[in-house]
Amino acid sequence: MKKLFLLLTGLLIINMASAQFSIGPKVGYISTKLSSDLNDIESSLKDGLIVGAFARIGDKFYLQPEINWYTSGTVFKRPEMQSLSPFEQEIKLDNIQIPLFVGIKLLDLKLVNLRATGGVTANFVVNKTITTMEGGNYINPIKESDINDIHWGFQVGAGVDVLMFTLDVQYITGISKIIETINIGQQQVQFDPKQGFVVTVGWKIL
Repeated sequence: MKKLFLLLTGLLIINMASAQFSIGPKVGYISTKLSSDLNDIESSLKDGLIVGAFARIGDKFYLQPEINWYTSGTVFKRPEMQSLSPFEQEIKLDNIQIPLFVGIKLLDLKLVNLRATGGVTANFVVNKTITTMEGGNYINPIKESDINDIHWGFQVGAGVDVLMFTLDVQYITGISKIIETINIGQQQVQFDPKQGFVVTVGWKIL
């Protein structure tokens, strides 16, 4: 994955000198979810704001690097069952995301165009907050040390440009784990990479 990211970065640098170039801010809505492999552990979706900036290099085919900030997280719950202790923990992560997307214009009407886009994302966790339900027999199995500082993802979707404004809708899937395998009593719990979607609006100021 790191080699692919470096290869795309190299292609970006090669094309910057001669290609059409635009840059601007973007803001949007992101919804992501983490889940576990145990049916008795419930997980709920967390929504948040994503803000950042993008550059676009190229015309019909283009590269689009970005830098974004967003908050993600999930609430994990398991009720008390026979000899199993209950737990409820909210995981909140502040992330800096650095994606590198490849895109193509599917329809170009000058003032309006339709695009397809996809690419890899490097996500750096800059702050971790774990809130654990207190009282009773509640336990706190997930620790900050179980959460990886860097995780990789992939996004694919479509976009529309209208004059200097951009609208993108993308599906998110993780390709590396955010939370490592943990032990809860006699159970070993695996956590799936995050999934979700993001909708953003951008403004090409240049």
